[in-house]
Amino acid sequence: MPPPPYLQASMIHRTFALIAALILMTVSALAQDSAIQSLLQTHRETIEQSSRKTIGPVITALATSGLPSAQTVLEKWQAKDMWQRKADGQFFYAEKIDSKTYELFDFETNSSVEKAAKSDLKQLKPNSGIRALIGTALVQFQLMDPDPVKRHDALISIERDPEPAHLEPLRAAIAGEQDAALLAKKQRLERLLTARYDAASEARVAAINSFADDLGVDARAMLNPLVQTKRRVVAGDVPADLNIARRLTPGGDDLTGDAAYAMLVDAGLAPAKIDAADIKTTLAANIVDGTVGGVPVAELDDMAGRDRAYAALVAGGLAQPTPTEAQIGAALSAHSFFDAYAEADPAVTQAAEQALRSIGTKVAVNQFLDLSLDAISLASIYFLAAIGLAITFGVMGVINMAHGEFIMMGAYTGYVVQQVIPDYTVSIIVAIPLAFAVTFAAGVAMERLVIRWLYNRPLETLLATFGISIALQQIAKNIFGTQARPLTSPGWLDGAWVLNDVVSISYIRIAIFVLALIFLAVFLFIMKRTRLGLETRAVTQNPRMAASMGINPDRVNMLTFGLGSGIAGVAGVAIGLFAKVTSELGSDYIVQSFMTVVVGGVGNIWGTLAGAAMIGFLQKGIEWMNPSNTLAAQTYMIVFIIIFIQFRPRGIIALRGRAAGD
Repeated sequence: MPPPPYLQASMIHRTFALIAALILMTVSALAQDSAIQSLLQTHRETIEQSSRKTIGPVITALATSGLPSAQTVLEKWQAKDMWQRKADGQFFYAEKIDSKTYELFDFETNSSVEKAAKSDLKQLKPNSGIRALIGTALVQFQLMDPDPVKRHDALISIERDPEPAHLEPLRAAIAGEQDAALLAKKQRLERLLTARYDAASEARVAAINSFADDLGVDARAMLNPLVQTKRRVVAGDVPADLNIARRLTPGGDDLTGDAAYAMLVDAGLAPAKIDAADIKTTLAANIVDGTVGGVPVAELDDMAGRDRAYAALVAGGLAQPTPTEAQIGAALSAHSFFDAYAEADPAVTQAAEQALRSIGTKVAVNQFLDLSLDAISLASIYFLAAIGLAITFGVMGVINMAHGEFIMMGAYTGYVVQQVIPDYTVSIIVAIPLAFAVTFAAGVAMERLVIRWLYNRPLETLLATFGISIALQQIAKNIFGTQARPLTSPGWLDGAWVLNDVVSISYIRIAIFVLALIFLAVFLFIMKRTRLGLETRAVTQNPRMAASMGINPDRVNMLTFGLGSGIAGVAGVAIGLFAKVTSELGSDYIVQSFMTVVVGGVGNIWGTLAGAAMIGFLQKGIEWMNPSNTLAAQTYMIVFIIIFIQFRPRGIIALRGRAAGD
């Protein structure tokens, strides 16, 4: 007869409970009997003590065990996520279920073992020192991780904080590296660590020699500590086991006698000197019945009397003895002074010094190249800013103080275009011709309304254009405000062209240089191959003769002024890509523009190019010699140009024609 249904349900429930218990016991037994658990139990007491002084062998044993789960143990331990069950001392990692309950996981199978109360568990919380040791041990796993991002991050971590313990894991990780970029990075880092930490002198020297032609900052950062010295003094001869950089003679150029004796005093090898002020103070404090040490006060006016009185006080134990010159000389003679390398191996320091000398020469050459690229870049900016001024000033003889505001108008035109066209590449392509059109029209309007009435009246022209400059700045402030506006360059102009750790130039500056060359070519084409250029050259050479040949000088002047203003607008777009766009943008370049035109030769495009190059190189050279004071650099440059004009008043390439006659 079968059992009642309720008994059948009870039996089924007990059966499932028994099966679950058996599974749990099996999993728990597997966890307890796993290889990683056995290793942890072997070092259980040391892990529980959690002392940085004794934990090292445990971490090493885990790292070198070859067990797949060792990495998991180290990572969980470092993250303070390793827990110990109090009942049997077993180790697990855990996930929090609620404030009182945690779910335990086996390190080897990553499977759930059981749910346990927090009170039954002990969390292992390694201090920063232990976490650093664990981090070092984890390097070998991270360097060979299947994920290239993790391998790269591990290399960056080693670069930031290299240690001798990183060397062997790094060498082991090189052989299996498949990524070419990561392989090169590993090999370079291995050479850096070998040069710094390897136990074999030959290996270190070979690694150092491999960096003799290297311009990397990391190479110099590795080599510089190897040649650092410390000034020391010892009694008698210099110890033979020290790596001496140089011996020093007291009283020589590198070590004065006073400095040498101060070293003896600091090292406790000689008594301190008593200066004259301290002697006087001591004598004054020991006046008794009009005498000091038996010497009348009246005899203390000269040095000999003070010396006798002080000697008497010393003999009576009332003053500290001061060494005599003879004693000082004897003390200096009895000691050796020298600079000793912090690095003990002479072969290593010699190789490091040779490598640094070689690197220093190459750095100097590359710094000159970098400075030249900066100067060329600056010259191209000045050329763009000045080419329009060269046209108006040279051809028309007009001193246009508002030229900088045309540059500002071009920059703001680019900003407005970018508000309408969000694509930065398209917006710049549209902004360049639009800026030319806007400033060309503004220049024509200015010439027709103001300039044409002031020809051959330079002072009035200067004042009028200066007033227009102020008015244009105020109009810009009223429209756009005083806050700087962004003129964003396209994404393909971001970054820089990097030759090495010393030489680099931004893509924006390269683009401006190319733009300057394009405008040079366009201007030469206009002047040499077009009717406007022919008429402009004719008016420049002889306006009366040009008028008699049917050329309208007024029309030529109008178009020429508009052309110069339009080019200034294009320069504004280029300058706005890397400079702040404000109403004062033009005033930052007007002075350099005039200097470029005057130094190069008024009205000559090749002279403007030469003047821009001269001022660009001169400014960068002065800034390099005096980098902390840009205002002083500007002052020196202006003084130099004033002197230059005294000897060559017509500039590098003198103008022929009307302006030359003026």
